[in-house]
Amino acid sequence: MILFPAIDLKDGQCVRLKLGDMAQATVYNSDPVAQVMAFEAQGFKWLHLVDLNGAFSGRSVNGAAVEAILKVTRLPVQLGGGIRSLQQIETWLAKGIARIILGTVALRDPGLVREACRAFPGHVAVGIDARGGLVAVEGWAETSELTAVDLARQFVDAGVSAIVFTDIDRDGVLKGLNIDSTLTLARSVPIPVIASGGLACMQDIHRLLEPDCRILEGAISGRAIYDGRIDVAEALRLFAEMR
Repeated sequence: MILFPAIDLKDGQCVRLKLGDMAQATVYNSDPVAQVMAFEAQGFKWLHLVDLNGAFSGRSVNGAAVEAILKVTRLPVQLGGGIRSLQQIETWLAKGIARIILGTVALRDPGLVREACRAFPGHVAVGIDARGGLVAVEGWAETSELTAVDLARQFVDAGVSAIVFTDIDRDGVLKGLNIDSTLTLARSVPIPVIASGGLACMQDIHRLLEPDCRILEGAISGRAIYDGRIDVAEALRLFAEMR
């Protein structure tokens, strides 16, 4: 089980959004590099980066911040937000990103996801963000009529390395992870699933230690880490002991 600390980049700063609303952004650190170094010192083994501006615009906006992070960290980094072409994927992997997360394009152009998985095996994940159980895209600005499970099933044989599943209705508001929906998705496909959206406290960490959650690859946490709502050292120790 991996605990992924989230760095959401908006205008070059580390922020957290409330319910995916760009107008409701709280700045936690104006220096993303400093935040990464702090996470590394705390003992995290992965980093989860999202270019929020890029997710809305469909192109890399916070690329300079991402590149600065890659220059200083030894940790593997997964990146999502605004990545919509094979060339963009190739460019970021060449710069040192370990795993690319494809969200909007997974719904709009599933063929591109398959092509990317063939070209870069083990380095492509799919981000499925759901509002009321339905997939939302374009920085969560648009909601489709497709369920998260239906979208995930399209990639069962594609070679996707992981699915990052976010419950938008819980993101940034500390309501707790939507374990039921996450496990329903994880049981529906053989692809490893990462839980995201709402992790609030150590109770969520302990819930992830239960036997039924062992099928998950891990969970992403943002605000709960920044606000000190979870004991990071204890959470990492507990996750590391899961074998």
